[in-house]
Amino acid sequence: MKEQVITPRMAVHGATVAKGRAGASAQRPARRDRPAHAQPRAKRGSWRKVLPFVPLIAKVTLAIVAGVLVFAGYRAVATASFFQLRAVDVNGTSHTSAEDVRAVASRVVARTGVWDADLSALSAELKRLPWVRSAIVSRVLPDGLRVRITERAPLAIFRTSSGQLAWVDDEGVRLGLKAPSDQIPDFLIRGLDEAESDAARAENRERMQRYAEMSREWRQSGLSERVSEVNLMDLRDVRAQLAGDDAQIEVRLGNHDFGSRLKRALKVLDEQRNTPRGPFITRLDVTQDTRTVIGFNSGAQSLDSTGSASTQTPAGGAQTDVSATQPGAKPAARANETRSDSAKKSKKNDRNDNKKSKNVADESRPATRPRRAG
Repeated sequence: MKEQVITPRMAVHGATVAKGRAGASAQRPARRDRPAHAQPRAKRGSWRKVLPFVPLIAKVTLAIVAGVLVFAGYRAVATASFFQLRAVDVNGTSHTSAEDVRAVASRVVARTGVWDADLSALSAELKRLPWVRSAIVSRVLPDGLRVRITERAPLAIFRTSSGQLAWVDDEGVRLGLKAPSDQIPDFLIRGLDEAESDAARAENRERMQRYAEMSREWRQSGLSERVSEVNLMDLRDVRAQLAGDDAQIEVRLGNHDFGSRLKRALKVLDEQRNTPRGPFITRLDVTQDTRTVIGFNSGAQSLDSTGSASTQTPAGGAQTDVSATQPGAKPAARANETRSDSAKKSKKNDRNDNKKSKNVADESRPATRPRRAG
């Protein structure tokens, strides 16, 4: 007889349920809220993004450090004693002292050295010297400079406001005082602006252009020797002071035609020189093309028909017009003298007539004998 083993169904069922629970627990998904595990992964991701730029950042940093080191080294080398100025070669000086040029160069280059010297600034400083028109500067490494000077040419002698005589060039730049051995030009000039400004220098350049113009015209006409000084203060009213025996006479020339106007003024002066009022002429005005105005001082005297001195001109002087368009006309000066003489004669005749009338009245009065006293 066979034996059957009967397994309890509860046990099998419990095993199955346990297995099912185990499988269910194995397939359950992981929880997403795990900050402790997620943060390290985020950090690793950010570093991975930065790592490709690390070589570039390092290169830029090294370049900046290298530039700073190079600049510091350059400055140290440029200002080192190896490049300090020791020699200045100066060419082209005649009136300018080479020692003055070297002094200016040493002062400008002292802080920077030859290697780092500002040559434009040095050239500008050298142009401030009186006779220097331009200066070209070049380096002679390691410790030298070469300076080529172009000097200004003296053109005229200028009488300053203090009475000193100084040379000026074609731009009116004051160069230096006149030496006793210097040869004086045909005539001096006055009226330059002594201010150190751009406007003054521009006006002086225009004045020197007028000076060159009149000097050329007068030299061609042979009139330069008759002028001692020219006043260029007002270019609309240029005035010339005559030389020699006519030093007291001033000629007003206006602003153009200096050659022809001076020639006309001197012709009128020569015609009036032998007249009674000729020695008293102090001014000739030829600014008008049709006439010449003659001015006299307050001591001028006119002569009457008998040749004796009669009356003086009013205080403050007098002036006479001489026509330049009518050569055959009688000079106005003589006409004025004739009218003056006629008036004087008339007054003299009136005084004589009054005296005669008084004498006749005295003679016609009856004589009376004096009474006897007592």
